[in-house]
Amino acid sequence: MEKHSENIKILIDNVKDKIGKPVSSRVVAATIESFGIRDIDTEADYGVSDIQDLANYVYRQLTTSLEHKESLNAKQREYIATNPETIQLSDYLAVKAKIFAQYYPLGIFHLLPVFLQIAAIVVFGYSLWTHVHFNHLQSTAVVLGVIIGIVSTGGFVQVIGRQATFYWNYHDYSMTKKTIDYLLKLGIKTLFIVFAIILFVNSFVHIYPFKVLFIVFVYAFLIGLVLLILAPLHTIRQRWMITVAVIIGTSVTVVLNKYSSLLIYYTHWFGICAAIISARLYMHFFFKGLLKKNPPRADLNIKTSVFIYQNHRYFLYGIFIYLFIFIDRILAWSTSVDGQLPFIVYFEKDYELGMDMAILVFLLLSGVLEFSIASFTRFLDITQKLVQFENSKLFNKELHKLYWQNIIILLITAAVIFVVIYQLIFASWGYKGQFHEDLEELSVNVTLFGGIGYFFLAWGMLNTLYLFTLGQTEQPLKGIIYAVVINLSIGFVLSRFVSFEYSVVGMLVGALFFMFYTLKHIFRFFKKLDYHYYASF
Repeated sequence: MEKHSENIKILIDNVKDKIGKPVSSRVVAATIESFGIRDIDTEADYGVSDIQDLANYVYRQLTTSLEHKESLNAKQREYIATNPETIQLSDYLAVKAKIFAQYYPLGIFHLLPVFLQIAAIVVFGYSLWTHVHFNHLQSTAVVLGVIIGIVSTGGFVQVIGRQATFYWNYHDYSMTKKTIDYLLKLGIKTLFIVFAIILFVNSFVHIYPFKVLFIVFVYAFLIGLVLLILAPLHTIRQRWMITVAVIIGTSVTVVLNKYSSLLIYYTHWFGICAAIISARLYMHFFFKGLLKKNPPRADLNIKTSVFIYQNHRYFLYGIFIYLFIFIDRILAWSTSVDGQLPFIVYFEKDYELGMDMAILVFLLLSGVLEFSIASFTRFLDITQKLVQFENSKLFNKELHKLYWQNIIILLITAAVIFVVIYQLIFASWGYKGQFHEDLEELSVNVTLFGGIGYFFLAWGMLNTLYLFTLGQTEQPLKGIIYAVVINLSIGFVLSRFVSFEYSVVGMLVGALFFMFYTLKHIFRFFKKLDYHYYASF
């Protein structure tokens, strides 16, 4: 590493002497090649994969350091020249507090649609796709539909968050809209392909009656579609419309259920359709006005092969993260201590109640995740402007310290959340006060193990967001795939040979593995953060 750092320092000086302040990384790459340096030399001599990566790094170092030095007065330049190792970074406590005050409530506010659904269940006994008086078969059909819809579209939602955001940040609104429409159509086609595969298998194995599958497919299609429609509203920074759409849909469901004789299925379907239509209409007129003010400079089209190459890891990560979340439920619902189940997967109320309580840990930690990534990206920019390129270790150290400060906030917030959940379970105003019954011991145990599991999952996802920020996608994807295998293996063994509710242990162990696996790569990430930062441009 010392050899690489010294070689890069010499190279930077040589490039600066030859061309001064470079106008682009391509000019730097050409200059490096003029020195006789080849791609085959860069790994051994400089610790980077090829000349272009090396050029990106050198370009960023030169432009950043020159811009910073040009903004200093004579005394400041003299101080830096004579005291290069004594420059200290401020903790920027005021800045951090401001970022936390902005982004943590924002992350919680974006969960308002979820809390509205919980409130609707408590007040009315039903919400956009739930009903407290569903029997076990009805609950099975609805929940399976929700799971299939979420898993089938999870990859597309992840890619919307990545690729559409890329175009949006560069103010290319035409390509943002094209990307959203492209992924929406692809997501719908994928849902129908999944339905066709399930129907084909069911024709031979007879897993469920076709009437049940019809209900499953309608819920899956509508839930998948509403997720695909709502996801872009995050990208275009119109998240308030998600809450509005959910309120409209829930209101339609409540009114139809209260004042019509329609079956609860139909009231759900009409409500979800209302949410979909309202969000889609808003997005249509939003882009229409935006493109009128900012007409596209070029009529570009999406190249499928390039699109897949750029986004396949994000897509797979989106699928596997949702698979991970639902595996334990499928395992728990496919076995029983009371004998043979009527169907291969059959809803179990007490287990589901426990996991519903547990997932509140994950949901309420979303504000910390939003704040952590916002502070990381903000201080990446601030720190690179303050730290001289010769002192890359200080740059890495300061951002690594910021990461652990955010983890402390994650731990403190999680402790508060566990206290709140404890009160929800045991306080007179909690579950018992709202539903007039105590939670079963099984549900309480599942809540405990599941809540700890969701905490580690949130930590692992926070690590993943850090890695994703600078384009490090391979290791998080491997980590979640391994975690899915662990979840499935341990959960299967324990649910079959101990008791069905122990499938939650598989989820806990898988989440713990995912956290430690991504944490290991976070340590490596921060050791070379300066390289990853400049190579990402």
